[in-house]
Order: sequence, then structure tokens, then C-alpha cells
Amino acid sequence: MAETLHYEVFAFRYATTGPQRRGAENFIAPPADLHDMSMPLDYYIWAIRGAGRTVVVDTGFGVEAAARRGRQLLHDPVDLLRITGIEAETVQDVVLTHMHYDHAGRLDAFPAATFHLQEREMSFATGKYVCHAHIRAPFDVDDVTAAVRLVYGGRMRFHNGDATLLPGITLHRIGGHSDGLQVVRVETLRGPLVLASDAFHFSQNRLRREPFPIVLHIGDMLEGHRMCEQLAGFDESLLIPGHDPDVLRRWPALTPACRDIVRIDVAPLRE
Repeated sequence: MAETLHYEVFAFRYATTGPQRRGAENFIAPPADLHDMSMPLDYYIWAIRGAGRTVVVDTGFGVEAAARRGRQLLHDPVDLLRITGIEAETVQDVVLTHMHYDHAGRLDAFPAATFHLQEREMSFATGKYVCHAHIRAPFDVDDVTAAVRLVYGGRMRFHNGDATLLPGITLHRIGGHSDGLQVVRVETLRGPLVLASDAFHFSQNRLRREPFPIVLHIGDMLEGHRMCEQLAGFDESLLIPGHDPDVLRRWPALTPACRDIVRIDVAPLRE
């Protein structure tokens, strides 16, 4: 039997909303104890490395999107990758968890990559629902157009439901937040780690079963919380939320010079 591959996994915080964001903005039915609490969104991309391969998960956004959306851009995501020895222009595989602006910008920074996306997400991002301003708000038309160009350039690989990207790295369609949202399950020495992306923005969304307010299908989102827990073997320390500042507090920094890069396949600094 083939030996199981184990990967190292990094989270890179490249932007934030800042502390002015309140808990009331992060739940459909805000819990009373979090309603007025400062609860900023942090923005991440992720990288998986092992067996001579590197996979980048999501691509972040740039200066123009940050200005339009009122976000604080802390780093160019490409610069953060370079600190770990990952050169964006040589990356061969990029997983797009979904097509919202903060996950699918900067596609041109990865000229050698094949991009991996759920087919339902492309249909969603270009279909009838985005005729409605409320639903298209988290998308950027230039990002969607760039993704279509990747299709025509032969650099987009579509998946339908569960799929194996590489040995020890699997993709799982969750939906809920966006129709084709997918999470990434990675075999690590500690067990199967789940990069949940926006299946749950904060751990508190999942733990309280209180959905984040940008949601296409509440039932799918709530079922997604359970599915992510199952994929991680119900180990809380292997469930990585998509926008939670707690990620930086719980896992060790790669280098003291840049606290915005943490390694998440290792034991957390605190539970």
C-alpha cells in the first residue's frame, strides 16, 4: 500500500477590515454577547507544500479592490508567498474556493498555474442570479472575466463535487455561501486539516450554527458546518475558518519578521 503523503500548510493574512467592524455584521441573527464587540474580518490566502509540489488556495485582491471595498491591504499576497519561498509565477496549481472578489483576484499573478474550480461556481458567477445587485455584490466583474479567459486559455479545470487534486489533497463542494464554494482537505502529520474558506468565516459561526449574512442557501451553509467537522475528524484544531483573526493568535508565526504568516499544520499555540 502506498505511503500517505503529509503536507505543511500556511495561512497568509494579507488584508483586514480593521477593528471598527462589529459582531452584528457577521451573523444573520447576531448573538447578544457578540453584537457590539469588535469583530474584524481578516483576509487570507493559503499554501500547501509537500512531495515536491506547491498548491496555492485562493489569490486575494489588490490595491484597486481594497480601495473600492474600503479594506486595509496589508501586503501584496505575492510578496507573502515569496517569504516562504513560493514564487507565484512558477506555481502549477491554484484552487479557487469560490469566485468572490477577496478569493479570486490577482489571477494574472499565477501565469503558469492550472486553476481548480467547482463547475457550479462558474455557472453561478455568470448566471441569472448575478442579475440581482445583492447577489453580485461580492463578485468583481473583472475577476470573473479573467476566469472566463482562463477557460478559453485551457487553464481552468472544473470539478463536480468531491475530487482528488493530488494524493492527500481533496476538494469538497459545500455551497451555502456561494453555490460552488469548495473546501480543501489536506493530509498532515496531525491529521486531515480542512481549509474551510467561507464555509464559515469565523469559528463562532460554526460553533453557534449562526450563519454569516452573505449566504445563498442557509441550509447548505449549516450542513457545510457539519460536513467540515466530519472531514476534519471532529478535531477543532484542524478546522481553519476563512476570515477569523484568531488564526494568527492560535498558530505559530513562520518568522518573527512577519506575524501575518502562520503555519497551521502544527499544534496550535493555544486551544
